[in-house]
Amino acid sequence: MRTQVAIIGAGPAGLVLAHLLHLQGIDSVVLERQTREHIERRIRAGVLEPATVDLLQEIGLAGRLLAERLVHKGLELLFDGVGHHVPLAELAGREITIYGQHELVKDLVAARLDTGRPLLFEVSDVALHDLTSDRPRVTFVQDGQTQELQCDLIAGCDGFHGVSRPSIPDGVLTAFEHLYPFAWLGILAQAPPSADELIYAYHREGFALHSMRSPHLTRLYLQVPPDEQLADWPDERIWEQLRVRLARDDPAWQLTAGPIVERSITAHRSFVVEPMQYGRLFLAGDAAHIVPATGAKGLNLAVADVAALAQAIVENRLDGYSERCLRRVWRVQHFSWWMTSMLHRVADPFTERLQLSQLRYLTSSPAAATSFAENYVGLPFDGGN
Repeated sequence: MRTQVAIIGAGPAGLVLAHLLHLQGIDSVVLERQTREHIERRIRAGVLEPATVDLLQEIGLAGRLLAERLVHKGLELLFDGVGHHVPLAELAGREITIYGQHELVKDLVAARLDTGRPLLFEVSDVALHDLTSDRPRVTFVQDGQTQELQCDLIAGCDGFHGVSRPSIPDGVLTAFEHLYPFAWLGILAQAPPSADELIYAYHREGFALHSMRSPHLTRLYLQVPPDEQLADWPDERIWEQLRVRLARDDPAWQLTAGPIVERSITAHRSFVVEPMQYGRLFLAGDAAHIVPATGAKGLNLAVADVAALAQAIVENRLDGYSERCLRRVWRVQHFSWWMTSMLHRVADPFTERLQLSQLRYLTSSPAAATSFAENYVGLPFDGGN
């Protein structure tokens, strides 16, 4: 097999890159180890920055998104039993979009298949070869047969646990990592959202987040210890803690509960590797960096990466890919770390006072709120320094 670009991973990063290249007449093959059903049902992020929506619209992939999305012009910071509205659109000039990542993946898969270019599911034993040569190769197994894909370059879009980053020799990359002393217990509930916007709650019992995926599905999160087990969290305990942490002085507000259809516990970390390229291998998305979910940046950062990579391929300016992306990566890392540190409880009275001081300043200072809104809504893909 022969192609120009081998794309490892059929998540949003890999599929958006494949479509960007297709529009420029550049051939690619996308390799995915999971089934199509698996990637289209996998529940992940749901907050899209305006720059992400703009890009999807420009390349003709936003039809269903624009028809079905939820548009949020603000969010709420809840602490001391009082909700504080942050008018994102008013302060930053743009709104955010709520559209489930699994729904976006459905759109991207359908668009890829419509192009007639290869999208291969259920491949295994993927290995990358000759990365510093002019003709790198990818070997893999599909339907019991070993295949070899020759290409001009490889895009590693296969996530934190994929094969792309470990294919780079030891000592080439510098890794920066920060582990947080908590995890998120996340649930998807068949219940209408209890509010029109996201609620970020700071509480003595721990952080909580009220989000949504549709008018009928609510996404909710609880801060838990990093070694917590799902077996320790029956439905009753989950809803009890959500009611406690999302409570407010307003007696008219109440949390809408419903059947829990999905649940998971996810540890929080910040992670970056530098550079994001080695020879003819270019890392994008979670293969190169992880951000804590608090700022809702992971998917958007991945799309920004592949937008830069596609442009670098078209313009034959690949040497500058890593430097260009890392400027944005570190800006987003700082914001995500800052927001995470402000909202999650730790067993330290001094830090608690600092967190409350920051929250009170953020919700009383127009300048602080504007800076927060600009970073939360996200910087343009061609900026971000």
